Amino acid sequence: MRIWSHDEHREQVFPGGPATGREDGAGAPGEHESQWAAIQSVAAKIGCSGEALRGWVREHERDAGKRAGATTAEKERIKALERENRELRQANEILRKASAYFAQAELDRRSKR
Repeated sequence: MRIWSHDEHREQVFPGGPATGREDGAGAPGEHESQWAAIQSVAAKIGCSGEALRGWVREHERDAGKRAGATTAEKERIKALERENRELRQANEILRKASAYFAQAELDRRSKR
């Protein structure tokens, strides 16, 4: 049975239920039946929205390898590569225009002779 504890801020797995003596594991103080219930409880205590905290939890899970998707470091690397790609495309466009300008100027110079 999975129980989410906001006191420890991580997932707890209790095969036989928590040490409350109940088979279903319900009613243990400070524990929640779902991750969302734990997130809502913690979010209210720290003064942020549940969706914001859920996003942080998902990001942590991806960084820890518990959830599929790009890690924070990978996202930063992708963002840096996209920025570099954009800058290189702009530089290429400038060079292409400059080359065309100077080629035209050379043709004009030759035709005036």
